[in-house]
Amino acid sequence: MRNNLEEYDVQSMDIRNTQMAMIHETAIVDPTASIHDGAVIGPYCVIGPDVEIGEGTTLQNHVTVQCLSRIGKNNMFYPFAVIGADPQDKKFEGERTECIIGDGNEIREHVTIHRGTGNGGGVTSLGDDNLIMVGCHIAHDCIIGNSTVIANQVMIAGHVVIEDAAGIGGGAGIHHYVTIGESAFVGGMARVSRDVPPYMIVEGHPAEVRAVNVVGMSRRGFPSEHVDAMKETFRKLFRDNGSMAESIEAIRSAYESMPAIAAVCKAMTDAALGTHGRARESIRQDDKWTGSAAVAEQS
Repeated sequence: MRNNLEEYDVQSMDIRNTQMAMIHETAIVDPTASIHDGAVIGPYCVIGPDVEIGEGTTLQNHVTVQCLSRIGKNNMFYPFAVIGADPQDKKFEGERTECIIGDGNEIREHVTIHRGTGNGGGVTSLGDDNLIMVGCHIAHDCIIGNSTVIANQVMIAGHVVIEDAAGIGGGAGIHHYVTIGESAFVGGMARVSRDVPPYMIVEGHPAEVRAVNVVGMSRRGFPSEHVDAMKETFRKLFRDNGSMAESIEAIRSAYESMPAIAAVCKAMTDAALGTHGRARESIRQDDKWTGSAAVAEQS
């Protein structure tokens, strides 16, 4: 990622060095925005009110940060990315909400990241060292961890959680309130309507668990015995025909010293206790699942 100013050809962009930052003369910056001295704001960028941009972050050109957004250090934003825009949610009534982005992220062309909603916690957040490829949409109230890779044209609905080191293939659609577990991988074009367990690969329409993400575990330094234990966990949970609850208890007992196995068991239990296989759906604060009954009682 080219965040070093010596590597990025700012001279050819005719950027002027102001007391606040290196800001191109065609950029529009709200007076309430706070931009670090070491940031670069390229041609035709628009920075709205109550925005913070950290040291070493570069907005190449035609990038919009609408408002109420905090962006950390050493991020690279490519042309036509839109950050901190109003959420696409009919329940949103203009309440003050935020978009928070950490350090070292690469946000490619035409990515959109919307602010949170008052109903959903008020914050959309992106951690550190993520690669968000061309045309991705990250909706309101999503929480994305660190070191994820999200490929082109992925559509992430509201309230989704994506844990550290997860990968999502191009064109996938992620249903609202889904949780994608740590080091999981979602295949391209998948329709994900249920939680994805950590360390597993899902593919299909709808997506189903297909295998263990052996490559992902190996890259993160898991020893071979832990990978083998995860394969056995996969077999018992997703290939055997026994009781899921009994299988989970047996796995917990057999591999109680392995946190990754415990994380898979917890994810499966939480999803089963949730709504339609989504653990976080059960904590939603609106009347999505009670509205119809309430209307029936009133009639």
